[in-house]
Amino acid sequence: MTVPDAGELPLAEALRTRLEIAKITPDLLRFVAERAGDRELRQLLRPDNKDALARWSWGLQAVDLVGAFPVRARATEWAGVLRRLQPRLYSISSSPLAHPDEVRLTVSVVRYANDLGRSRKGVCSAFLADNADDGPIPVFVQRSPHFRPPADPATPMIMLGPGTGVAPFVGFLEDRQARGHTGPNWLFFGEQREATDFYYREEIAAFQASGHLDRLDLAFSRDQRNKIYVQDRMREHGPRLWDWLRSGAHFYVCGDAGRMAKDVDAALREILTTHGGLAEDEAAAYLKQLVAEKRYVRDVY
Repeated sequence: MTVPDAGELPLAEALRTRLEIAKITPDLLRFVAERAGDRELRQLLRPDNKDALARWSWGLQAVDLVGAFPVRARATEWAGVLRRLQPRLYSISSSPLAHPDEVRLTVSVVRYANDLGRSRKGVCSAFLADNADDGPIPVFVQRSPHFRPPADPATPMIMLGPGTGVAPFVGFLEDRQARGHTGPNWLFFGEQREATDFYYREEIAAFQASGHLDRLDLAFSRDQRNKIYVQDRMREHGPRLWDWLRSGAHFYVCGDAGRMAKDVDAALREILTTHGGLAEDEAAAYLKQLVAEKRYVRDVY
């Protein structure tokens, strides 16, 4: 079969390495609905049925759809309806100054059982966990020109990286250490349980022991009855965080865009009004200025 930008490939190879076979796209759903002649699937495709479609497809993958509604089609037809496999973007967890021959990643492997009781897994995360040694892995590099440690060696740096969002900040700390930068560094890290989810515990402890990591605030949400998150730790240390910002600190956030990043932004605005004495419109203008100066930078997904 012919795959765009890839040439002729055996169908099995195209499905394994070039085509998206996990996500149920509207094109795939329409393709199956037309050939299966199923009324329910056609109804799900109606513009006013987006919520029903989201509920129906949650946790399902393309194999579940085709398994429930078998269709016969030529390889060229499948190639025309299946999307090209898109790159999965992971923040680099290392500095080339510390590891010149390596690019390290921090990957949370997705594995779950869907409502049909079938085991499913993330396309890239499970591949890296289970099959990365099988041969060369195609790599896509996306530049992030502004998400990097401060260029000034003396500039303070505040990092919020809950979960795998801590990934780039390990690299940031390595980079500043390798360059001999003396600016103070402050890390907020959070996860569910300290015993099992404290990523990079030894590396972070080493940064602390050497004095390179000046402050570390942890938020393990499930280790006590009341859940605690990184934004709660921010509020606890609001006066000091405001002092760091007034001293020119750069503020970095990495992790979940759906909720965490919004909650952190709200906590930051609260700190500016409570401890910085700014009115709400002044706090908004202050944050806007931080963004313009590349002092408030986010890598969220």
